[in-house]
Amino acid sequence: MFNRQIAKSPNRQIAGLAVLLALAIALPFLVSNYRVFQLNMVLVYAIVLLGLNILTGFNGQISLGHGAFYAIGAYVAAILMDHFGWPYWTTLPAAGVVCFAFGFLFGLPALRLRGHYLALATFALAVAMPQLLKYKHVEQWTGGVQGIVIVKPDAPFGLKITPDQWLYLFTLAILVVMFVVGWNLLRGRTGRAIVAIRDHPMAAEAMGVNIALYKTLTFGVSALYTGVAGALGAIVVQFVAPDSFTAGLSINFLVGIVIGGVGSISGAFYGALFIQFVPNFADQISKAAPWAIYGVFLLAFVYLMPGGVAGFVRLAWLRIRGVRTRANARSALSEMTEPRRTP
Repeated sequence: MFNRQIAKSPNRQIAGLAVLLALAIALPFLVSNYRVFQLNMVLVYAIVLLGLNILTGFNGQISLGHGAFYAIGAYVAAILMDHFGWPYWTTLPAAGVVCFAFGFLFGLPALRLRGHYLALATFALAVAMPQLLKYKHVEQWTGGVQGIVIVKPDAPFGLKITPDQWLYLFTLAILVVMFVVGWNLLRGRTGRAIVAIRDHPMAAEAMGVNIALYKTLTFGVSALYTGVAGALGAIVVQFVAPDSFTAGLSINFLVGIVIGGVGSISGAFYGALFIQFVPNFADQISKAAPWAIYGVFLLAFVYLMPGGVAGFVRLAWLRIRGVRTRANARSALSEMTEPRRTP
């Protein structure tokens, strides 16, 4: 009986994911265009948070500068579309490659830094990025303080849906691909090496793991995810400007992985929902002090869910399964012990 239940568990998980994906596909046709835009940003932020979680949650490198990689990805997409006429979908791999290169190169000197020193170094990158985008020698490409306006693409193949609905479905498809790749990466040999460096770097090195290579590659992959999300975000918002990518954006990303669950793949979704909707909800509660309300929500999540929302959901699910398992065990025991009736 128990073996059959274990065999059914993966099938139930696949069925559950299929149901969630079907609901996600249907969602943009059930809400207003403004809600579709908000949900689109949730998907974009989820990709960012997965990339940051690969670096911080699974590899142990704290970054407060991923807003800079997000800005680079956004500007790569905007420049290619505005100056060179590239189709919007072709800018995503370009943004990913450029951000991977920047992340890898930044990860090389960061090898000498750990903990809060690495966090400060990445924070310096986030602080400097808006000023670099305003620099007069790159202003002809970045648009300076005026930024770049992007034309929102229409749905292809004559589909009778709005541009926002199409972008949502497009972003959802990219998100599924990125999450499948990330899940396979972290579940494989590379993922075990990444986690080993976080938990026991000396033991990982003794087992033959090239710590320097894996750390820089992890930084590059994390930046790649963030760059692709930045390109998607620019296409969705239709506008990029230096002041849209302040250091506060990087802090929000870190808040997102902490709230969602550090070292959790599913936590990226919960964290994205938090950083997209909670500030707006706090503003609706109090126009005078929205950030005070936001701080209350933040403290409540940290104290009530120290393992993040993903950890809380996992714990609740395990308790429900434990109750069901005990009930099934009692039922099976009663069936075994109860005398059989002969006809």
